[in-house]
Amino acid sequence: MKKISIIGSGSFGTALSLILAKGGHEVILWAREPEVAEGINENHVNPSYLSDVHLPDTIVCTTDFRDALMGAEMVVIATPSHAVREVAEQIKEYLTGNEVIVTVSKGIEQDTFMTMSQVLADVLKEKIIDDQIGVLYGPSHAEEVGHFKPTTVVAAAYSKSTSRAIQNTFMTPMFRVYLNHDIVGVEIGGSVKNVMAIAAGIVDGAELGDNAKAALITRGLHEMKRMGMLLGASQDTFSGLTGMGDLIVTCTSRHSRNRYVGYRIGQGENLKTIIDGMNMVAEGIKTARSVYQWAERNRVEMPITQAVYKVLFQEVEPGDALYELMTRNAKEEIMI
Repeated sequence: MKKISIIGSGSFGTALSLILAKGGHEVILWAREPEVAEGINENHVNPSYLSDVHLPDTIVCTTDFRDALMGAEMVVIATPSHAVREVAEQIKEYLTGNEVIVTVSKGIEQDTFMTMSQVLADVLKEKIIDDQIGVLYGPSHAEEVGHFKPTTVVAAAYSKSTSRAIQNTFMTPMFRVYLNHDIVGVEIGGSVKNVMAIAAGIVDGAELGDNAKAALITRGLHEMKRMGMLLGASQDTFSGLTGMGDLIVTCTSRHSRNRYVGYRIGQGENLKTIIDGMNMVAEGIKTARSVYQWAERNRVEMPITQAVYKVLFQEVEPGDALYELMTRNAKEEIMI
């Protein structure tokens, strides 16, 4: 049994607390909102996320970083990706230097173009060495994880011992964890697929058909692979859980926040109106900006990403973006 701190009590942090408690670990959640901590501690329910799931009384929640991190052997970062740097700065003083740090946040940081493990390594370098940092990614909607639906994910880290420690900690009969030693590929696939999910949602919302969606998913995988391989990832990673697996579930599931955003855009709604009405973060919105800027800076062709960026941030109509995609110069299918 380990003491594990989960920083972030949103839907996925809450779902993972159940998985870890099921595995016999001592779990403490950190929440920004006092009402969330109160609901978990007094009623054993997260009032804001996964409110239909009962939490065992062994799971406790605090709004104090010191309390959350005291004695923790593993720290799981489960905040939105744009908050990871700020949160890492805040928790740094409470770390002993012996913890394994795991991020489940998916995204590419704006301006730096760092993955989340790279952000953690950058901020925590005075306390935590790179080999103690890893990620847990894969097709795993919190709504299903929290109800113990069969789920498979990937643990990846800068060292094999850390990835195995993550695997051993999270593995349960209904939450299977595979090892992958290509942390760059795992993070690129798990992040860029959210951009593709927005595009898939637009296809569904605009009723463009199954042919279009199949093409989008396939060519979206190609863009993920192109970006990852240029950053040193293995091509095989994108055939796995954090490539094709993550892409399928995020582009097709009713639980996908990113697909939901795209669907409403495809129906003709305004992005600001959509965001204002959501209590959860669609990571693909910010990731679309980061990946588009990275591709522009590095002169990498990523046409679907470019189309999503234009629809989200340049007020290009989805139909116009589609026409631009469909009338590109003829090419061979397989070309990195």
